[in-house]
Amino acid sequence: MRARIAALMAAAAGITAVTVLPAAAATTTPGATAPTGGVACTTVLNQPCVWHEADGAGVVGVAQVSADPGQLTIVKVEVRTQRAWGSPWVTAASATTYAQGFAKAVTPRVVTSDLKIVCATAGPAQDVAQQVTTCTNPF
Repeated sequence: MRARIAALMAAAAGITAVTVLPAAAATTTPGATAPTGGVACTTVLNQPCVWHEADGAGVVGVAQVSADPGQLTIVKVEVRTQRAWGSPWVTAASATTYAQGFAKAVTPRVVTSDLKIVCATAGPAQDVAQQVTTCTNPF
């Protein structure tokens, strides 16, 4: 029984190392702007970095992605709102950018007291299966 538990723990540690270490070894994107709040985006190819920024009385959603310089890249960012707990998230603003390599998109300003979340989808424009979506925590 102890041998089985030890084998399970070793397998879990190996899986964790394989999935965490490549992201931990990533470096800050050269020439990329850091989100407000001092958190820098890391270079993970075709992985969007998403955040929100205050803009007057509202917020804007921002997303950027790094990619191979020869790759046609898409980044789509949305600010979604939720009126009440359990109700669906509704897209309040969105922006899409296509570029060779590095791409960044910024939504129009959203002014609301509703719960908000910013989501981004990015990756190779010509291969939807390789595009990745990520979201901020609700704020």
